[in-house]
This record gives sequence, C-alpha cells and structure tokens, in this order.
Amino acid sequence: MSYQVLARKWRPMNFAELSGQEHVVTALANSLSRGRIHHAYLLTGTRGVGKTTIARILAKSLNCLTGVTATPCGACAACTDIDAGRFVDLLELDAASNTGIDNMREILDNARYAPTVGRYKVYLIDEVHMLSKAAFNSMLKTLEEPPEHVRFVLATTDPQKIPVTVLSRCLQFNLKPLTPALIGARIEHILAAEGIAHEAGGVALIARAAQGSLRDGLSLLDQAIAFGGGEVREDVVRTMLGTVDREYGYRIADALAAGDGTALLAESDAMVARGLAAGFALEELASLFHRVAVAQVVPAAAAAYDDAARVTAFAGAFSPEAAQLMYQIAAQGRADLALAPDEAMGLSMTLLRMLAFGPAALVPEAPVARVERATGARPLPRPAADAASAPGPGPTIATMTPARSAEPPRPAPAPAAPAPVPLPADAVAWPAFVASLGLTGMAAQLAAQTELKSVAGNALTLALPVAHKHLADKAYADKLKGALEQATGRKLLLAFEVGAPAESSLAALEKRERAQARAQGEAAFRDEPFVRDLISKFDGQVKPDTIAPIARDGNAK
Repeated sequence: MSYQVLARKWRPMNFAELSGQEHVVTALANSLSRGRIHHAYLLTGTRGVGKTTIARILAKSLNCLTGVTATPCGACAACTDIDAGRFVDLLELDAASNTGIDNMREILDNARYAPTVGRYKVYLIDEVHMLSKAAFNSMLKTLEEPPEHVRFVLATTDPQKIPVTVLSRCLQFNLKPLTPALIGARIEHILAAEGIAHEAGGVALIARAAQGSLRDGLSLLDQAIAFGGGEVREDVVRTMLGTVDREYGYRIADALAAGDGTALLAESDAMVARGLAAGFALEELASLFHRVAVAQVVPAAAAAYDDAARVTAFAGAFSPEAAQLMYQIAAQGRADLALAPDEAMGLSMTLLRMLAFGPAALVPEAPVARVERATGARPLPRPAADAASAPGPGPTIATMTPARSAEPPRPAPAPAAPAPVPLPADAVAWPAFVASLGLTGMAAQLAAQTELKSVAGNALTLALPVAHKHLADKAYADKLKGALEQATGRKLLLAFEVGAPAESSLAALEKRERAQARAQGEAAFRDEPFVRDLISKFDGQVKPDTIAPIARDGNAK
C-alpha cells in the first residue's frame, strides 16, 4: 500500500476537527443550522490554514444524505465520495490553470444543469485571483444570481487582486494563520495517534518553523520523521531546520551585557562553524530581546515563558532603552543579510553594531563618583601606582639632548605596591567599595548585583537576587574573589545567599539615581514657561521617555 502523507491523512473531516478557525466555523454552522445558506463564499488566508478543507466540509454538509446539517455523518455515500475526491457534483477547479474566459464560460454553461447525485452542485475555485479580467466579468451575473442548486466557494491567498464587483457578491471569511501553540498541539495529537516517539522541544521547533501554516507544519513533520529515523528529537529537528540553540542567544546577551567583544565574535564564529543560518540566529536574538522588553514592562506576562528565569535576569542587566535598541538592531540586521558580502560577515557585523551602539549604561566605566554622590561615602584611598601615573597640572615638553657619557641607563624604580584597603563594615559602604575594584565583564555584573550581608573574619557573605543567581557561576565568583583579595591583601572565603532583591547593591543605587535624574529632568522640563504655554494652548501632552538632557556642545547626553 502506498504511503499517504500526514497532511492528507489527517485532513479534518468535519468542523469539530478544525483548529484555530472558530470564527469561520461558528458562522457556517449557524447558517447551515438555520437554513440561511449563501450562494457564494470567499475564503481568504495564507497557505495551509484550511480553505480547501472548509470548502469540502461545506460540500458534505450541503449534500449529506441525512439532510443539510452542520455535522455531516461522514458515513453516507455522498460524504465518503467527497472524502475520496470522486463526488461528481463537487467540481474543484484550479484558476491558475483555467484563467481564460473560455474556461469560465464552459463552467457556467454546465452550472445550468441539475446535480447528478447530490442535493447541490458545489463549485470550488482555488486561487481565484488568477482569473483574467474577462473571466471575472463573465461570471458576475451567474455569481450574483446562480441557479438554486448551485453554490460557489472561492478560495484565494491574495484577495486584493479580486475585483470589488466580485467581492461584493460573496460572503467573505478571512482565515487567520495558526499560532505555534495550536500547530504544536495538533502535531502532538498526530504523533500520539501514530505512535511515534517525540520530544516537546522538537515539536515546538516545527510549530515555529511552520509560520502559521498547519500544512507546512505537517510537511516538516514528515521530513523530521524521515530525518530522525522514525522519531522526532529536538537536536535532530534543530539540525534539519538549521535553527539556533537558545544557549547561543543567552551567551551573546551575556557578552553584550559585559561589553566583551572577544566573546561576542567567538560565539559568532562558533555558529558559523556549525553551519547555523545567520538569519535564524538573528531571529532568535530578536525574540530574546522581545521577551526581555516584555519582562521589563509587564513582568507578570514574562512569568509564562519557559525561560522566565533567564529573561528576568537579562531584564535586570539591560536598561529598557538598551533592550529596545538590541531588538531593533537584530531585526534590521536580519533584513540586511541579503546586502552583506556573506551571511557570516553580516552576522558578526550586526553583533558588533550592538556592541558599538549600545547605551553607556550597559558597561559603566567609572561609577565611583556616582556612588559617592548617591551614598555620601568618602572616597577610598587610591593605589600609589595610580597616583604616580596621574597627569600633572600642565603639559610637559620633551627636548632632545646629546648623551654626555656612555654610562648605561639606570633601571626605573619598581612601582610601589598598592596599599591594602579594608573591607567595608556595613552594606552602605559596599557599593563604593565595589565600584573602586575596577572589575570588568561578568565579574563586574556579579559584584554590582550583590549586597553585603556579613563579614566574619575572612568569611564574606553576599546577598544575590534570585533573578541574577546565574551570575554566581564559579568562573565569575573566582574573578570577584581574586579582585577582593588583591584589593584587601588578605585571603577570603566568599559565599552567596540567593534571595530577595538587593536594595543596597551598586546596580540598585545606579537604577535609583537614573530614576531620580529622569524625574528631575521631567520636572524641570514641565516647569519651562514655553512648555506650559504649549500644554495649555494646544492641550498637549508630555512624553517623559523623549526627555533627555542636552550637553553644552548641543548633543544629548
């Protein structure tokens, strides 16, 4: 027996089996139940969403031997013949192959005759927008006043090309693309019925790759079953589709948050080496920053994500402006791939653009002064090496003089070792101490998110919010521990307590300072007489997000 593809084998046989088109099913079922049957229907929508399927179910509903009903029996001769494609009173026509006026006249001439075996003669014209203008004109009168035994069902993916004179004579239904959740549920049902082993991750990848078309999803499912040797596994499906593992997106976001260009290019090279499509990589990155933006604006909505913990952590590492900018660069980079010399170069250039144009808030270079203003703490003593390298009060002019003796040059004195700095005694002084360490990368992110809990001898306990617990990685913790030991001149034991948000951390203080500066700027802007006049005379509104301080050189800070 020949194999039947899943898209044909599992085509819905009644309205109850249709997925995602409830607005169309409800209208058709009510009209059939009440006997209010229109003479012409127009079904529009993208490929594989159920246009032909609905037309065939409608033909069964009209010709079922039990009577006109919204629930055809599926067992009578008319229903079985329609399912098998041999019902003589259901005429399926491809408008792409029958575009001329002669073809349309032949169809309309046959419409005058009564049905052979059924109750109604149903004409299903697929891709009707391909008909010529003369063919459309020839069918107008018949389409408006067809014989009582004729019903037209027109289907198209491009309704804009259909003349308005035809549109006005039809009852139009727009079939919407299916969501990945609906496609995934249908695929799960089919796999369970077929007894095929599968993983939820692989099904989710197929559902997303289908892009709203259930038929495309089932075609990909057939391919995945063949590629995986009778199973649907996530890694196999990912290889087949060329999609990018989410971990790549997480590592790229970590590198962006740390301002680490080396790690960023390393991830780009790793994706190229594995043969992953750059377009999929940028789509995944844009999807990640979309989830981050949602978590920043509507935290409750982000709780439903399967990677909610990681998304929440990135929402704290990036400012809202940075998340929006990263999404925009990723989306634009995806569109610009066709203009790049090759995809690998386009991908790396997009990532470098994210790093180059990211807001300064991503990688704070010298936060000591800001922390001192926010906390009122006194500055810590500067190391002697830094003081020695500080520039003098004025410029120094070097002159060339001839050597007077052949004495070898004296070796430069070794720089003095930096004086050890005592550990802060309480949580108030901890942010200024962290800012003075000069950390970079993920170790700086870890230190900025911590709050001092206790110091007992050489044991140092730091509080870390749950959203940033992934920063307590051993590599990042060891870098922080080494920096603390170098600054204090003593061996330390470092421990983390994961719990509530740290209110006295460097990151929290900087966030409050930015909010305060934004509020002060907004208040000053609203107090401007010119702004007040504009609001009062023109009933204007101020958008706080567009207010930015202007530096003396005329550029926004």
